[in-house]
Amino acid sequence: MTRDNPENTADSTQATDGGSDTASGADDVALDPWGSSTVSDYRKLFEEFGIEAFDEVLGEVPEPHYLMRRGVIFGHRDYRPVARALREGEDAAVLSGFMPTGDPHIGHKLVFDEIIWHQERGADAYGLIADLEAHSARGLSWDEIDEHARDYLLSLLALGFDPEEGELYRQSTNREVQDLAFELGSNARFAEFEGIYGFDGETSVSHMQSVVTQMADILYPQLEEPKPTVIPVGPDQDPHMRLARDVAARMRYFKVTEAYASFEADAGERDHLAAAYAALSDDSDAPVRCVDAADWLDAEMAPDADRDAAIEKLREAGKEPLRPRVRFLDRNATDAAFDALIEAVPGEKRRYDEHVDAFDMDRAAAEELAREVEVDHGGFGFLPPSSIYHRFMTGLTGGKMSSSVPASHISLLDDPEDGYDKVKAATTGGRETAEKQRELGGEADECPVYELYAYLLAGDDDEFATEVYEECVGGERLCGGCKEQAAELMREFLEDHQEKRAEVADLLDDLDIDLDADRRGVPGDGH
Repeated sequence: MTRDNPENTADSTQATDGGSDTASGADDVALDPWGSSTVSDYRKLFEEFGIEAFDEVLGEVPEPHYLMRRGVIFGHRDYRPVARALREGEDAAVLSGFMPTGDPHIGHKLVFDEIIWHQERGADAYGLIADLEAHSARGLSWDEIDEHARDYLLSLLALGFDPEEGELYRQSTNREVQDLAFELGSNARFAEFEGIYGFDGETSVSHMQSVVTQMADILYPQLEEPKPTVIPVGPDQDPHMRLARDVAARMRYFKVTEAYASFEADAGERDHLAAAYAALSDDSDAPVRCVDAADWLDAEMAPDADRDAAIEKLREAGKEPLRPRVRFLDRNATDAAFDALIEAVPGEKRRYDEHVDAFDMDRAAAEELAREVEVDHGGFGFLPPSSIYHRFMTGLTGGKMSSSVPASHISLLDDPEDGYDKVKAATTGGRETAEKQRELGGEADECPVYELYAYLLAGDDDEFATEVYEECVGGERLCGGCKEQAAELMREFLEDHQEKRAEVADLLDDLDIDLDADRRGVPGDGH
């Protein structure tokens, strides 16, 4: 929503209610990788999809990027293994892809920067052109894809991606990715595509194939060896991450869990088993029996579904000892791999038809052993891929920044003067008059122009970004002068970036990546 204020002397343009915490759109959370989904409240993602607040892991990140420090990167899924690898100089990887449907713009620069920052800290870096997705899901011709692909790669190189220490590729020409997609497809089901993406009988097979290819892209950095891998994305891409993590787990030879008896128990039931064992083992040196644990739970714990299920399983087990152990479940292991695992488990162990229990190992050591045996016997041993999530940039005209709305974004290919003009014409979080601005302060949290400072124009200078913010909300900074400064900085950025693009053009031409695809095909219908 915009407020029309043609007489506003603080700012002669419109102001907007959209801000850095919101992007105008549906009030509920709807994540659609191919639609125009927005997130009206990022906090809902923590509750509904299990995304964690990035602030909780920020202190574990070495020399965090300014996008992390300023909350632009607001969430993560399982980023701690990556942060630990970066801190300790261990192997890690970063990968993200770009669907070449238009010019790269300043919103894409967020992802470029995230890839490059991880590469500079020792991670293996991958940048890919999602051309199969663009062709099947968006209906672009191959000629259009070729043109846009070159522009994305030039900007990535110009911003500092090192192709000698990283890899750039196209989905359509990477045979390893396509082979991996074929293998992953055996563990993906159409019912999942229906539930996650809303696919139906009208969805093209090529569109479904492009999803499996993206799963392969996400896991591609682990083909040679398992390693912590992060995928920087916007929250609308989270459906891909959830599916990739599920499929990666299904590809594993073994699943490692904690257990207390020969029977299987889910996480909630295990919590009750752990409580019973802790209480009863403290009372006596004698073995804890399952039936005794059942009696203790019945007497000491409030009824709930997990407690009741645990009691039933314990009574069925009778006099069997209740003992903590680590369990290796056979998922896809070959007979040779299963036998090798049994041989490798140290100390006391017990073998069953479809699992092995180890009594002298902790969970972390068991996970590592299972992965080593799997890789030694021809498996992938994938670690669950991690992800970090950045906020959508608010469009210069309000709402979500979109490649299909030229006035809403600044292309990295825009003439610097055009970039200057777009910033000057942008909506702001200013008050109706200069007097009210001085009295009440501006609404920087709802201002697309302030976002330009925080996301791009202030660079690594936190003091400058803070100064702009505080002067705005304190009423010292009026929108006209603020936009003039931002417009000048944008013009300088575009001039510098385009000079660097020209400098790396020969470097791109020398890379082993085909930017003139000799392909025939009918563009997809986008369904």
